Amino acid sequence: MSDLGASLRRRKLALEAKYGIGHAKNKKRASGMNLITNEDADSTFFGSLAVGTPPVSFDIILDTGSSDLWLASETTSGTSDIPNGITTFNPSSSSTFKDLNKTFSITYDSGEAEGTLAQDTVQMAGFKVTSQTFATVNEVSNNVLSAPVSGLMGLAWQQIASSGATPFWEALASSNDTLTQPLFAFQLTRYNNDSSVQTLEPGGTFTIGATNASLFTGDIDYQDIPSGQVGYWIQQLSAITVQGNSVTLPSGSSSYAAIDTGTTLVGGPQSVISEIYAQIPGSAAGTGDLEGYYTYPCSNTVEVTLKFGSSSIAWPISAADFEFTSTTDGQTCIGAFFEVDNSGTTAPPWIVGDTFLKNVYSVFSYNPPAVGFARLSDTALAMNGKAAAAPSPTIGSVAAAVSATSVSTGTDRVSGAAVPSLSRPCISLISVFAAAIMGAFLL
Repeated sequence: MSDLGASLRRRKLALEAKYGIGHAKNKKRASGMNLITNEDADSTFFGSLAVGTPPVSFDIILDTGSSDLWLASETTSGTSDIPNGITTFNPSSSSTFKDLNKTFSITYDSGEAEGTLAQDTVQMAGFKVTSQTFATVNEVSNNVLSAPVSGLMGLAWQQIASSGATPFWEALASSNDTLTQPLFAFQLTRYNNDSSVQTLEPGGTFTIGATNASLFTGDIDYQDIPSGQVGYWIQQLSAITVQGNSVTLPSGSSSYAAIDTGTTLVGGPQSVISEIYAQIPGSAAGTGDLEGYYTYPCSNTVEVTLKFGSSSIAWPISAADFEFTSTTDGQTCIGAFFEVDNSGTTAPPWIVGDTFLKNVYSVFSYNPPAVGFARLSDTALAMNGKAAAAPSPTIGSVAAAVSATSVSTGTDRVSGAAVPSLSRPCISLISVFAAAIMGAFLL
């Protein structure tokens, strides 16, 4: 009954918000959309925002697997590896900039970013948050950034923010009179099976405050975040099939998964990943640089489905997405599911990234905390592989504004380590592993 009640409440609130009746009567609310860019054949998806007064636009990774906002600073150290071709933030150019005098550092699998916490006005998708806490980063490890991306916007919950700050989306969603609906949604494009793919392609849409009915069909199947797990966007994997065969999954938290737009592939426990590939004829565990990955004959069309929570819906993953990459002769493929070891960490056993998310319309709900999936519409599917110019960072008009909650002042340093993001932030698994993969197959 509790599941039914949450579903019915969500439907009632959505209807009231749509027509301005009930709880939404006489309340001015809004929603907005941000066009996404697809970089390096589905390796990274980024959007844009504007910071400061006057506002300056930046390209940033949109990452539901972390919660901090940071930008590369114009003032960098001699050891920094900020690449050419990106826009850097200049604190002195903004009249609303405030230095919080706290150092910031965060560690990803791809490297580290260090800098200083600050506050300024941030705009995105028609919304403005004043006094938004973010980091100006002046030291970045190699591979953490690649042009034209200037930084990262975390879209998970405040509970896992290394800075302790309220994320931009949460500041908007927690304000009762700001968003039409307290949620945001993604539609991501596919170009990894396009032989003529360019470095930058149209990446889909990020919508905040509402869902875009033109991009999905049928109902959105919401599954609540398990009790006590708000932080990452956690869903429990309840079933996996490969080539029509069921794969054994442990129960409860042993099958928790973070739904992560900032990760390219899908990582999971060794025991389950090995069983997945056991259903694919000719598959083999990788060695050396390919340890944790599996190869299989490209002649196989791999069919995988995932179920979450109590849902009866099995969501299919395109064979094109399951194929991460292949040898130049097209004979041997590398699968997009690979092994991760979360022992001794607070990370969930599974990280479900864009390999899956390209196949659904995904919705992230603030109240009640939940993740929803829906089938992509023909309009959304037609965007896959379509030749078009990638969007440019823009500064739009502001429809609504709120003030963010300040970061706590109990310490002069904040730091943290994100979950094993597998490709976060902005690091391209294709570029990192391609040489090793090709070399391994050619030896």
